[in-house]
Amino acid sequence: MAELTSGEVSLLRGRNFASIATVMRDGAPQVSPVWVDTDGKHVIFNTAAGRTKTRNLEREPRVAVSVYDEQDPYRRVLIRGRVVEVTTEGADAHIDAMSDKYTGNPSYQNRRAGEQRVIVKISPEHVTAQNV
Repeated sequence: MAELTSGEVSLLRGRNFASIATVMRDGAPQVSPVWVDTDGKHVIFNTAAGRTKTRNLEREPRVAVSVYDEQDPYRRVLIRGRVVEVTTEGADAHIDAMSDKYTGNPSYQNRRAGEQRVIVKISPEHVTAQNV
C-alpha cells in the first residue's frame, strides 16, 4: 500500500472532484465523476448499490482515481489501487457530509426512493502527484 502525503490528503479533502475508472465486464474502462474523501489512508467515495461502477467493483476491485485541484488543475494526484471495503454502515450520513462539502447543503438532494448508499474505500497502490 502506498502512503498518501499530507498534500495528497489535502487535495482529497478539498472541494475537488474526482474521476473513478473501473473495469467493465468486457475489459473496457468506465469512468464516473464522484465526490471524493479520505480517512488519511484510503481514498473514499460514496455511491449507490447497483450502479455500473458498483457492479464493476464487485467483480474487479482494481480502480484508478484522478483528482484535480478546482483552483489549479495543474495540481493533481493520480492513484491506482484496489477496493478494500464496500459498506452501507454510515453511508447515508457520509453522503450528507459530502453534499455539505460540495454544495453547501447538509442534506443530499439527489437521493432516489429505495436507493441504498454505500461507502467505497480504496487502498492506494501507486500514487503520482504533480504540484502537491
